[in-house]
Amino acid sequence: MLAFANLVLLAGLSTLFPAVQAIQYRGADFSSLINLENQGIRYKVNGTTQPLETILRNHGCNLARIRIWTSNRDSEYSLNHGLALAKRAAAAGMDIYIDLHYSDTWADPGKQGIPSAWPKDLSGLNTQIYTYTRDVVLAFQNQGTPIKYIELGNEINSGMLWPVGRINSNNFGPVSELLHSAAAGARAGSSSVKTMIHLANGWNYDTMNWFFSGVYMPGKLTTSDVDVLAFSLYPFYGTGATLDALRSSLTNLANRFGKEIMLVETNWPASCSGVSLSDKSIPISPAGQLTWFNNAKNIVQNLPNGRGTGIVYWEPGWIGNAGLGSACADNLLVDGSGNVRYPSINMFAN
Repeated sequence: MLAFANLVLLAGLSTLFPAVQAIQYRGADFSSLINLENQGIRYKVNGTTQPLETILRNHGCNLARIRIWTSNRDSEYSLNHGLALAKRAAAAGMDIYIDLHYSDTWADPGKQGIPSAWPKDLSGLNTQIYTYTRDVVLAFQNQGTPIKYIELGNEINSGMLWPVGRINSNNFGPVSELLHSAAAGARAGSSSVKTMIHLANGWNYDTMNWFFSGVYMPGKLTTSDVDVLAFSLYPFYGTGATLDALRSSLTNLANRFGKEIMLVETNWPASCSGVSLSDKSIPISPAGQLTWFNNAKNIVQNLPNGRGTGIVYWEPGWIGNAGLGSACADNLLVDGSGNVRYPSINMFAN
């Protein structure tokens, strides 16, 4: 009788306090992998050499984020490079997430150059971005590695395809039109692909709200064009990038816009000096990497109405570029010889 009463009590508690499901996607962007292997770099677990995608998947990573530039050179993240990497990631058991930069090189809040071979007027760019996005989606689908998520531009806080699509004096018209064309191209390639808009500094709600309040426009980008709001969070570009600020910002965005939310770029240093990090309570070490990622993962996981669905670590194995664009010495999940770091490699576990 006592056991039965306990079961009833537990059932009641589970109704009052439902369990929070594990976040759906724990991903990594390892776009540089093939270039690194071509330089002779290999990765090891306890002294045994394994492909990086296998190591990541065996530790719980289930989403591969792959950047694609409009370059035709495989060493510069061409479509062919992305297809080859996606084939390996899918074989390892990961879903595919494509990050389109719409540029011959890096695109970020400070640069969004029109590809050299693309038109330079809004009408021509609308046609080009539609066709290009559709054809990318079809290429992955045709090789048997369909895209789960596609990012329509990388960190487009100030627009894309500058100067045509740059946001000037709060004029969102051109970029809204371009994003609508890109989303239409993605949908023409696949009815199931999820479209994403990606902004830097996801912790800064005022900027995020300004962008999404302005970019949806009648006759141009509509809310139905966009499935996922995607954000970056780095602890070394400003002390305002705290986990508390991220929680507040993403919660407000989830409540206001009602979209799926993912944190698609983040990392934490294993080694760093002379840099003011946003969270001084977390150690600079592999253990600190695990803490930072897990804390951010918990924020996304606990967003209202289950809106938070994924988190991605940016370039965990880029030996030779261990700072990953920061002033910190090393943000990788492997050491300089390719040996995985513990406990940080366990961050992808449920």
